[in-house]
Amino acid sequence: MKNNRRRSTISVSGVLAFFVLIALVMQIAILVFDYIEERTSNKGLIAVLVLILIFMLSALCTVIDYIRRKIMVDRPVKKILEATEKITAGDFFVRIELEHKYSQYNGYDAIMEDLNKMAEALEKSAVLKTDFISNVSHELKTPLAIIQNYVSLLQDESLDRDTRQKYVSTVMQASRRLTDLISNILKLNKLENQDVIMEHEKINLTKMLSEAVLNYEKVIEEKDLTVECDFDDTVIYSSPSYLEIVWNNLISNAIKFTEPGGSITVTLKEHIDRVVVSVKDTGCGISRETGEHIFEKFYQGDTSHSGEGNGLGLPLVKKVIDILGGEISVKSELGRGSVFTIILKVPANEENS
Repeated sequence: MKNNRRRSTISVSGVLAFFVLIALVMQIAILVFDYIEERTSNKGLIAVLVLILIFMLSALCTVIDYIRRKIMVDRPVKKILEATEKITAGDFFVRIELEHKYSQYNGYDAIMEDLNKMAEALEKSAVLKTDFISNVSHELKTPLAIIQNYVSLLQDESLDRDTRQKYVSTVMQASRRLTDLISNILKLNKLENQDVIMEHEKINLTKMLSEAVLNYEKVIEEKDLTVECDFDDTVIYSSPSYLEIVWNNLISNAIKFTEPGGSITVTLKEHIDRVVVSVKDTGCGISRETGEHIFEKFYQGDTSHSGEGNGLGLPLVKKVIDILGGEISVKSELGRGSVFTIILKVPANEENS
């Protein structure tokens, strides 16, 4: 609104300047006419002199307008056209130097500023795209190399049964990792392009979270972890298939980053206008610097566990929560574990459903 008022002021100033110029030209014409009329009664001469004056004043106005257009119209338009041509050609690093200060913006300055913002956004998008392709290529290469190498080893007919079974197990793990990676990429791509329709339905969130924890019962027992659950009896309207992505990722991460003998606490609390789910662990924790990047695609703060994931789980969780209109936050300290908190808003008309 503030910017629009400034543009309006500049526009009014331009109109007033044009009005003053025309008024000045007319006043000069009238004064000259009076001056000539006082000194001669020859109407033909007066007409000729006035006509010459009109042509001279018209020529002067034309020159003034030509200079004005060159400075105020043609120059900024040329800058804009050159920038758009570069952007169209794929040069997203182009930036246009604005003609005026912010307080003196005109329409062309506004267009230039918007083009600069667009170029900046496209530059970031291009960089992210390049990084994404690079990361995907790297993540695909690792399990494919494992599969290729071990399949080659399996061709050795002299292998004993235990070794063969070990190699087969390694191939299966790599293939599962590859499948999970591709699946997460497809899901994330659909969410980012809003190519999904989240069908909301009535969900027993207590039951859903309980089942999510039970799905990891075997690995929990293998790592000798203690799991505590504190759930309110809660029913909400949301998308079950996408909420499952959230719970599975958070719980599996808590298990992955918690050392044997540690503990995990999952809580569900219902409030008047929202439900709050938290997943707490006593694992390795994350630093503040790492915490600022954990929702970025392919970012893995703890490289010691990089073979167990692909860096897409938390970005996928964040995207799901954003689309559902919720919030996600993390509190963590190195060596003392992490707490991920999800807040899902409950519309007023669904509270008592």
